[in-house]
Amino acid sequence: MEKKGYLFAELTITDPDVFYNEYMVSVRPVLEKFGATFLVGTNQPHVIEGSRIVPRVILLEFPSVDVAHDFYYCSDYQNIIDYRFRSSSAHLYILDGL
Repeated sequence: MEKKGYLFAELTITDPDVFYNEYMVSVRPVLEKFGATFLVGTNQPHVIEGSRIVPRVILLEFPSVDVAHDFYYCSDYQNIIDYRFRSSSAHLYILDGL
């Protein structure tokens, strides 16, 4: 059985209108195409260690790390990624499941 893959994002949304009305509307069908499941999407993460301020956290599950990687680099996502770049700053990680 192949291990799940995860995309973890720490986001600061700078333009909510573009982020929610352009990026999120456009990215959902691409995520569905790659079998992604939203596990976490919160504007209230509780940082219990360290001094990092993280306004929004997203955790997506994919069928595998390869699928998570394919999602990020696919032309469908690359065609809309500018919406995210224009409306937020982020740290993104692709992670192996256990």
